[in-house]
Amino acid sequence: MASKITRRTFCRSAAVAASSMMIPGTHAWAQAELPKGPITLVVPFAAGGATDIVSRHVAKKVSDQLGQTILIENVGGAGGVVGATRVARAKPDGLTLLMGTISTHTINPLMAKVPPYDPVKDFTAISMLVTVPNVLMVSKQVQATTVKELIALLKADPTKYSYGSSGVGTPPNLSGELFKVQAGVKMEHVPYRGGAPAMNDLMGGQIPVLFDVLSGAAPFIKAGSIRTLAVTTKKRSPSFPDIPTIAESGLPDYETYTWNAVFGPPGMAPALAERLSSEFRKAVADPDVAKQLRELSGDPVGSTGAELEAQVKAEAVKWGPIIQAAGLKSE
Repeated sequence: MASKITRRTFCRSAAVAASSMMIPGTHAWAQAELPKGPITLVVPFAAGGATDIVSRHVAKKVSDQLGQTILIENVGGAGGVVGATRVARAKPDGLTLLMGTISTHTINPLMAKVPPYDPVKDFTAISMLVTVPNVLMVSKQVQATTVKELIALLKADPTKYSYGSSGVGTPPNLSGELFKVQAGVKMEHVPYRGGAPAMNDLMGGQIPVLFDVLSGAAPFIKAGSIRTLAVTTKKRSPSFPDIPTIAESGLPDYETYTWNAVFGPPGMAPALAERLSSEFRKAVADPDVAKQLRELSGDPVGSTGAELEAQVKAEAVKWGPIIQAAGLKSE
């Protein structure tokens, strides 16, 4: 069901996002006229989740900037495939957009025996809005307080430890598989149906290691319920600056994160796509919106469409071998 927004309300910083709107020609592109009528922003997941919340924060601002209604429509199913496919088949008139994620545009196409769509050719890239780190945690029963100590434990007893995630093919699952490859260790993956039951088992000691999205783990980190070893981004999270990164802990090439980005249907006019991109970049650079995103443990980005498309292409190259080596397939 669509909800009407009528009231005001990769990884780069908000400062870079603001500067990206000053590139030559942006002002001219920004004058492209949008079609009349409400814009539908399809969120391919259920209401109330992180992607839905990000969508509503940003859509409120863009709606206000345009003076045009934006409808949030939650179209869940198949890990985001149903909603993404709907937008891929929509008219390229700028009135139907998708809030895409690493799941819709990287993981799902790579895990499927027959990809449901081409993440590049079947969409028009608009803008990367925000990235969110994943986080590596251990139960308090594990005798490791750093990433290096954990790696030493895993190498000393390759069959003893397992790691949990919110499910097969989720971003935290990929974070765990990349960690195993780069650290040269073994851990059996224990998939859960969501982050909450996985976190409960971590706190109870039923699972020794957990990779999770930082936004979901944040309350437990603040409460000191678990031992947090590192975040998965190259730079420390502004939300938790005291938590080191895996990259600075001995694996310099390690980097993973989740993200939210706007896509349109294929075949959108370049001027129309750039107009929308400039509006979303402007919204993400707004101090109030940026603050809301940081409160969700996010790092505002605000990329160009070309930068987003390059990111999607690069992620397919990066994650394809990891997914294949781990034997991850769509259920």
